[in-house]
Amino acid sequence: MDKSKLFLASCLSLVTTSMVFAIRGDAANDMSAAFHLTNEQLGLVFSPAFWCFTIAIFIGGAIIDAVGMRLLHILSALGYIVGVTMVITAPRNDVPVQSLFDTTGTTLLYLGFMVMGLSQGLVEAVINPLVTTIYHDQKTKRLNMLHAWWPGGQVIGGLLAVAMTTTMHARWELKMITIAIPAVIYLLMAISMKYPATERVASNISTGEMWAQTARPLFLILFVCMWMTAAAELGPDQWFPKVMGDLVPTLASNGVLFLVYTAGVMFLLRTFGSSVAHSSPISTLLVCSGLTGVGLYWLGSLVPGQSSVLVAILASTVFAVGKSYLWPTMLGVTSEQFPRGGALLISLMGGAGMLSVAVALPIMGGKIDSLGAAGALKFVSYLGVILVVIFGAIWAYYKSRGGYRAVGVTEAH
Repeated sequence: MDKSKLFLASCLSLVTTSMVFAIRGDAANDMSAAFHLTNEQLGLVFSPAFWCFTIAIFIGGAIIDAVGMRLLHILSALGYIVGVTMVITAPRNDVPVQSLFDTTGTTLLYLGFMVMGLSQGLVEAVINPLVTTIYHDQKTKRLNMLHAWWPGGQVIGGLLAVAMTTTMHARWELKMITIAIPAVIYLLMAISMKYPATERVASNISTGEMWAQTARPLFLILFVCMWMTAAAELGPDQWFPKVMGDLVPTLASNGVLFLVYTAGVMFLLRTFGSSVAHSSPISTLLVCSGLTGVGLYWLGSLVPGQSSVLVAILASTVFAVGKSYLWPTMLGVTSEQFPRGGALLISLMGGAGMLSVAVALPIMGGKIDSLGAAGALKFVSYLGVILVVIFGAIWAYYKSRGGYRAVGVTEAH
């Protein structure tokens, strides 16, 4: 078993997942024109990215011990390749459609993104327990390093799409094809490598005991917190280009660069600063929740036409630093405190995060309509206050018990 290659394949699969989000967003307008879709219909086409992701990660986490990580990893790569093929070969319709299922082309378009959504969920269902298994003594550190490739993939996909547009005037189909490149690479790697059994299976922890871990009070608290951390991180991300264009009018045509910038900050911190989260996970979550709240509130305090680009960059930096460690550290704490819950608990946590984003996006969109971009950011910033209180209480709990430490999988509870 080659740990380095398994970790590399995991990173490549996360890059693929992230590139789907970045390139799909860039190609949205061209895709809408090609298939004569309204914005509502295009939203329906993209919706499987969230609910299929959630379904796949929940099911994958429940069955991964039975079918093995290797098979699910291979299926995820095949799903990306098949999904991209369906999307780019879907026949164009000449007139608008009442329903996405009125024509073969729009049906294939929807099904293609649905297959890719399932692949995204399978990726998360595999790579998180895989990394915590092969690096069982560095779970939080390695999960942060792994999830550096989520923002890394956003940077790669975003800049690649922009470069292909400006230098090649590339069609949207060609941009979509680039998603299949890392998928093919990690498919070949997965086929050729040996995968370990998960940490829970290797330690002979029963399936019944694994499910029993879901009822533990701390897990339930963390599960609720994951809804808020994910919403505070990824909710604003999806609206960032529009919001920053509204708040800093001089950047109206380049709001996407703020998303690329914050993604770059996250990539660097997760890659080179993962030891920070590993050394004190709860303190990291506490501080990062506070910074995320401050960053969002500061961004919401920008005054259109008056606030400078420099101030916007500083506020974005605070937000970027704050959100950098939230998602992977939440997974790390779950795996360190509930190793007997195995892949199931990690997948439940990841699924909760993605489902949270699906709920948060329309809520934030409604707040933008009613309160404006600034008001919407301030509204989301209050999640940081709530999280500071909860993580502060968890930190105090562990301090009273002598400090935080990772729990061994064989330790009785």
